[in-house]
Parts: sequence; C-alpha cells; structure tokens
Amino acid sequence: MMAKAARAAAAWRTYREVTRPGSPGLMTRVKAVPRMVGAVMRGQYSGLGKGRLALLGLGVVYILSPIDVVPDFLMVIGVADDFGVFLWLLGTLLGESGRYVEHERKIIQGSLGDA
Repeated sequence: MMAKAARAAAAWRTYREVTRPGSPGLMTRVKAVPRMVGAVMRGQYSGLGKGRLALLGLGVVYILSPIDVVPDFLMVIGVADDFGVFLWLLGTLLGESGRYVEHERKIIQGSLGDA
C-alpha cells in the first residue's frame, strides 16, 4: 500500500513540475532526452551521472524484457512491478530532462551575453 502511495505521489510531483508556469513543457522535455543522454555520455552535462543514466537504461531494459522479478501471469502483482518501474522511469526522465533544458537555456543566455 505504501509503495502505491509513493508512486502516486511521484507521479503527482512530476505532473506539477511539468505544468509549472515557466517550466519546460512535456514535449520539450521528451525531445531533450536524447540530447541529454548524449551530453552525459560526452561529459558535457554533469547534472546526471553516468551511474544514474545506467540505472535508467536498466529500467528501460526491465520494462522491455520478457523476464520479470514478478511474473506477469500473476496478473495484478506482475503488472504492478512493471508499472512501478515505468512511473519511476518516467518521473526521473522528465525531471532530469527539464533540468537539462534549463541548463541548455543558461548556456545559450550566457553565450548571447558574451557576444
């Protein structure tokens, strides 16, 4: 029960962050994910470490993998673990990509100010 409440709270925080005025919108964040991953891999963005990026990759693999910790044939429980990982992955990616977009904006503003 506590895990469900925690996932619901995380989803609500993500929703609030994405819809906050002045905050990067949902599609802006989604489009920034590949750029963010590339910047992390090149060492150009330190806001997200390579270890955390690897955890996000493992989350994607877990969701796509036919092998689960809790088998899907145990209907409610088997799907709930995948959904929990999905919510964590979505919340983390949207939050991190929003911070990355803000980082990009600061770099652009800084380079315009230097010109």
